[in-house]
Amino acid sequence: MFQSLILSLFLYFPEDKSEYIPAAISFAIFFVACIFTMRFIIKISKREAEKAKELEERIEQNEATQKNS
Repeated sequence: MFQSLILSLFLYFPEDKSEYIPAAISFAIFFVACIFTMRFIIKISKREAEKAKELEERIEQNEATQKNS
């Protein structure tokens, strides 16, 4: 009895399927926003990786010139 009460709070399947339309629209909006956010994060990550690689190369060059002198 208690389990069916708990499940009835979370499971709601409306008879009128048009009630799914607002949920589908909000899902689509958030899904597109998630895709753009992930692409933005990947772009920034690649940019930061390039900066780190350049910094590493400069440090290696400085160490090499200090060893030679």
